[in-house]
Amino acid sequence: MKPETHSRSLTRREAIQWMLTASASLAVSDSLGAAAAGAQGGPAVTPPRGYGLDPDMVRVYQPGALWPLTFTPEQRRTVIALCDVILPADETSPAASAVGVPDFLDEWVSSPYPAQAPDRSLLLEGLAWVEAESQQRFGRDFAALASPQQTAICDDICHPGRAKREHASAVRFFKRFRDLTAGGYYTTPEGMKAIGYQGNVPLADFPGPPMEALRHVGLA
Repeated sequence: MKPETHSRSLTRREAIQWMLTASASLAVSDSLGAAAAGAQGGPAVTPPRGYGLDPDMVRVYQPGALWPLTFTPEQRRTVIALCDVILPADETSPAASAVGVPDFLDEWVSSPYPAQAPDRSLLLEGLAWVEAESQQRFGRDFAALASPQQTAICDDICHPGRAKREHASAVRFFKRFRDLTAGGYYTTPEGMKAIGYQGNVPLADFPGPPMEALRHVGLA
């Protein structure tokens, strides 16, 4: 006696489940095969490289939350002092160190992105030069120097056209350090206020560019 058979059409849900199951099985099979090949001396499979998950854009991250920081306590003291030589406090604006620029610089040189790797070596070597120069001239750490002594060291490397030839590497360091310091400072609320930047502020109406700006670009 023949067994009773039942026939019915395959639903769309079942078809999708079968397809997913088959795909997963193939993926597992391929992975196991690749691992076995590597264990037996076959061609190793290189895992994909990346930088991890995207950060949560609504979370406030603290320094070092995304990757390990670089500056030692000694380097950080030099960075703080040098930032404040470049952008000291005045009657209306705080110093660079007061608005977190040293934290920004530490994050910058610590990030894993290839475009920032040259800045890491440039800044670390430059900070070492500043400390060595400070010890040689004044016998003290740069952060412990009086303001005129700190300025004297910076004056020797802040003007490429007037710097000594042997200071060429220090000149490159100072230019990049100054650019990063300014970039970090003027993207803070305090820095934006210092230059009168009015972006990201809702306006009831838009009167148009001021006449001075129009004359500057030749439109008035």
